[in-house]
Amino acid sequence: MLTVIGEALVDVVQRSSGIEAHVGGSPLNVAVGLARLDHPVQFIGRYGRDAYGDSVAAHLRSSSVMVPLPPDEKATSVATAQIDDDGAATYVFDLTWELPGLAGRLPLMLQGATLLHTGSIATFLEPGAADVLAAVEHAHPGSTISFDPNCRPSIITDVEYARTQAERFVVLSDVVKASDEDLEWLYPGVDPTESARRWLSLGGDEGPALVVVTRGSRGPWGVTRAGETQIPAPSVNVVDTVGAGDSFMAGLLSAIVDHGLDGAQNRGALRAMPVETLAAIMDHATRAAAVTVSRAGANPPTRAELNHGTAAGKVG
Repeated sequence: MLTVIGEALVDVVQRSSGIEAHVGGSPLNVAVGLARLDHPVQFIGRYGRDAYGDSVAAHLRSSSVMVPLPPDEKATSVATAQIDDDGAATYVFDLTWELPGLAGRLPLMLQGATLLHTGSIATFLEPGAADVLAAVEHAHPGSTISFDPNCRPSIITDVEYARTQAERFVVLSDVVKASDEDLEWLYPGVDPTESARRWLSLGGDEGPALVVVTRGSRGPWGVTRAGETQIPAPSVNVVDTVGAGDSFMAGLLSAIVDHGLDGAQNRGALRAMPVETLAAIMDHATRAAAVTVSRAGANPPTRAELNHGTAAGKVG
């Protein structure tokens, strides 16, 4: 069982051609991406008993994502995305992020979990961020931990706080993915690959096994203890970049599971991963992201789409 914990929200996408609403939230998108790649996955998050919340629940059900927490009485979170002529998205958020009573439910919900992924708003915005950190600490002895900061400077404006908070999760993580924009914001004036190398060293022998940096049209770059690698990002007709990084994250984790490297018992093998394996895993992730940028909204591919050679493309 794979577990994703984090925010669910609705992306209200504004284009020159009109307005559309898509279910989103970075962790939710990762959960859906993993389920569409044929992995059993549960999503631990919140949404309200309202029309947007109903659409969140329907979206999760349609992709066979299990949801152990019921909706609550607060409004479902909304992100308004403005899409420019190049397909890039900028966001304004109206959020509620809390998970009251989660700690008491964790032993049951995380029983048998071989991997726990989190990131984005859920790991920075209180009061829920403290619950997420506690969940990661609870899961760490038995599960692979993955983290994507997916920084939102319009929500978390204090970069020193964000840097400290991100590093708390990095130290506990086995797999870390960040965009070059994330790292440039967290560590101004430092090359993102150098920041990624530093993250790999956090925690010593107990820190991350690999760190991957997405770099848009330049393709992803990754580092393990065995070395560094990068792969190109073939061109694709971009409709928008909404959810591209989340599809990359889902593809990355899917490939790690496919290689039999999930679960705390496989930490040694994950840390000993050769760069050739990392390159193959990154290629799988890139192809997943490419499908998403080729169509509107956070719409990750199925395994059948990847297996049938859907075109690869740019990721961010």
